[in-house]
Amino acid sequence: MALRFLADHCISNSIIQSLREARHEVVRLKDVLPVESPDALVIAKAQEMGAILLSLNGDFADIVTYPPKKYRGIVALQMRNHSEALPHLMRRLTAYLAAHSAMERYRGKLFVVELDRIRVRE
Repeated sequence: MALRFLADHCISNSIIQSLREARHEVVRLKDVLPVESPDALVIAKAQEMGAILLSLNGDFADIVTYPPKKYRGIVALQMRNHSEALPHLMRRLTAYLAAHSAMERYRGKLFVVELDRIRVRE
């Protein structure tokens, strides 16, 4: 079963391609909203589309500002300016998504994807 993502403006083409190769649907922010849209509008659009928000923007990992229970799911990639880690990070993420492919699993949760783990916050 494919998952549906809205990729924030900071998500690179290589990340989008990795997810599409894994048979997930990925909509680019720039295809549905202006790139400079405020975060509140971006996450609202993900909700409207029934999509999991995918971002490198650390703001979306702030559970006070964006309480996970209010959203269909947020995946925050944490590379900390180490782009060389991207292939490893994407292998971890795509393996996790393959093992957990139901959209309902992501509802109300924040997934913080790091090099050595995936933390789930509710």
